[in-house]
Amino acid sequence: MLELIFSALITIVPDYLYRHYKQGKRWGHEITLFNVWYELRWGLTACAILAVTLLTIIFYFHPSTRNVSAAFRTVTVLSDRAGRVAEVYVQNNDRLKAGDPIFRLDTTRQEAAVETASRRIAEVDAALGVVTTDIAAAEARLEAAIADLNQARDDLNRRQSLADRNNATVSEQELERLETALARAESQQTAAIAALDGAKLRQSTLLPAQRETARALLQEAQAEIAKSTVFAEVDGTVKQFLLKPGDIVNPILRPAGVLVPDVTGQGRFVAAFGQISASVVKPGVLVEITCASKPLAIIPMVVDDVQNAIAAGQFRPGDALLDQQDRRRPGTVTVFLAPIFPKHLEAIPPGSACVGVAYTSRDKEIEAGEITGFSAFIARIVDGMGIANAIVLRGQAILLPVKALVFS
Repeated sequence: MLELIFSALITIVPDYLYRHYKQGKRWGHEITLFNVWYELRWGLTACAILAVTLLTIIFYFHPSTRNVSAAFRTVTVLSDRAGRVAEVYVQNNDRLKAGDPIFRLDTTRQEAAVETASRRIAEVDAALGVVTTDIAAAEARLEAAIADLNQARDDLNRRQSLADRNNATVSEQELERLETALARAESQQTAAIAALDGAKLRQSTLLPAQRETARALLQEAQAEIAKSTVFAEVDGTVKQFLLKPGDIVNPILRPAGVLVPDVTGQGRFVAAFGQISASVVKPGVLVEITCASKPLAIIPMVVDDVQNAIAAGQFRPGDALLDQQDRRRPGTVTVFLAPIFPKHLEAIPPGSACVGVAYTSRDKEIEAGEITGFSAFIARIVDGMGIANAIVLRGQAILLPVKALVFS
């Protein structure tokens, strides 16, 4: 409206004054509602062209958006495993400190695993005590086998000496019997050595490995019991939490609730501008916003960062090729806003919906000499046109309560 009035003042009004004072035509006589286009066609045409030009320049260099919100993050309350709830320690909307317990899952199976692992450790410790006795018995059997082997060897050597001196004294059958006894004694010695080595191996390797395995199972079961209690990781307020003992919690299908941290977005707002504004909305650009949760207030912000990708172009690999014509809804340029005066945001709750206007300024380029002469003059005029959007924004701030409370 302001642009149209301004355009009419410098186009239609001079045309009418020329027709009236120079040509002597009067409104209601020579100039009527039926021939106004013929009489004021130059002014009307110039007014339309100028109005469209001004609107284009203003909306391009001073873009506005109705999508501004106080973004905040949430922490999903869930457990590391699925299970049935045994105890609930908090209620919905409770304030929590980091480390406060929220709920605990049933640990009957894990406690049984702890008991089994503990008994397995005790069993291995008892086996270590028994294997010491086995080693002593194996050593005794080895000593007996060595003694039997020495006795058999001595008997065979003695009988062999007698046989060498007098063949008639010792028979062949007796020598064969003594050789068989010697071989049996050697086999018994080998078996005793193997039994002793096996007992020592069980004592030094097998049973300690079994004990370490049992300890690992015990630690795993204890860790599962520890993870069964869910704690708050940050300070915040628990929301949408209606968990009761006996409910089933699944970390994939059924979270328990949401924790809203006290520090969520660090006072930053997220705004969405049209893609055509990507070349003018840069870090450092001044933005004014007004929010429904704080009416009649204009909050100055500054562009802190601009997302270098438009979300509408993202895709996820699947089993079907993407067709670009399916993406009918164009994406927007995501802009992050930071407050110039942080105290102005104290009464604005996270998630508030706001509207905003960005104001392009080239003062730095003009002062640095990058824009000079007539270009600098035009840049000053274009920068000053932002006052039109500023007036509109203030009008929206004034009318917002009326629209929300009366005309909604």
